[in-house]
Amino acid sequence: MKTIKFLMAAAVALMTAVSFTACSSDDDNPSNYQRYQEEVNAMVKKQQTSKKAILLVAFGSTWQQAYDTFDQVVSDYKAEFSGWDVYLSFSSIECINNARAGENVAPQSYYDPEHWLNAIGQAGYEQIVVQSLQVIPGEEYRNVRDSYVKNFMNNKNGNFTTSYLKSLDRNVVIGTPLMAEEEDAEALAEVLNKEKDIKEAVAEGIVAFMGHGNPEGYDYYGGNIRYVQLEQYLRAINENYYVGTVDMDQTLVDNVLEHISGGNFTYQVGTITMDVTYNANPTMKAQLYPLMSIAGDHAHNDMADPDDDESWFSKFNAVGIETTAYETTFTEACLKGYTPGTGYIPALGERKAVRKLWMNHTHEAIDKLGTDEALSTPTTAPDEE
Repeated sequence: MKTIKFLMAAAVALMTAVSFTACSSDDDNPSNYQRYQEEVNAMVKKQQTSKKAILLVAFGSTWQQAYDTFDQVVSDYKAEFSGWDVYLSFSSIECINNARAGENVAPQSYYDPEHWLNAIGQAGYEQIVVQSLQVIPGEEYRNVRDSYVKNFMNNKNGNFTTSYLKSLDRNVVIGTPLMAEEEDAEALAEVLNKEKDIKEAVAEGIVAFMGHGNPEGYDYYGGNIRYVQLEQYLRAINENYYVGTVDMDQTLVDNVLEHISGGNFTYQVGTITMDVTYNANPTMKAQLYPLMSIAGDHAHNDMADPDDDESWFSKFNAVGIETTAYETTFTEACLKGYTPGTGYIPALGERKAVRKLWMNHTHEAIDKLGTDEALSTPTTAPDEE
């Protein structure tokens, strides 16, 4: 049986403990923690309809477009998983703080997974799925898996009785990120290529996706290689596709432009080495898309900002590639008040077919309930040697 006793516990737990005090501008005010817990408890009490809960965990954002996308994701989950109560959390304390302060739009209240899991447990839920809305199994997913869920299962705050913890044995599972495995990268490539706006764009010129990535040396669970694999699956369909990242050596915007110019390149990602040959692409037109669940700061600033010389938009145009970051043909926009035909940045979570891929991972997680692939608590797990 898998246990929830992970390595790196001390460092991650310390980081998380510090973060949890930072849920407002009064970073060191211990009363905030309890006040937020009471707020989440009240929301769960009001919304609870069953004994089965799905907790969605996103990194977070401070953009209205992102908030509307999250609303659509929650709505889809409620429709797909009848009989399950669905909740949404942010894993980024900074995003929680900034959303509460009203950065970019009106103040919004979001809460971290610890507060939600405490409330879910205190409400007596009998089956719990924690579903990652991350794209790769990177740093944020590690925090969710190795800290938030671990602390919940270990009864960090002493909120639960031993009998309740025992009842959770094999009844808690984690749904994996969008590209947890290589086969997921292949599935995502097929889905993206079928999207109407992407298919039209790649038929006319270059399509470049901007993912987030992790800094080299922090390649958790081999997640960084998924970007390279996704690109290769996309390019097997059409060589106009390229994939890069904001925060990962060898796939930054300058690297993507080198790949467009052609040549032989060796990717060294963690323990994996890949040799890739790019043919020079004579196309002088490009469409940019974020390879992230939502269109937030990275999409609007790092990718699309015409006033930033370091943005993808500026760098592509600087080398003579006529590039567009916003598009006018997208029809599935989550943004309230969006008018079709006006500029928009569609992220992965905007796309129904991609949301379905995340939900497939949740179905797979639910299938693990009651099996040895689900999680056990310290009250039931065998001692590790």
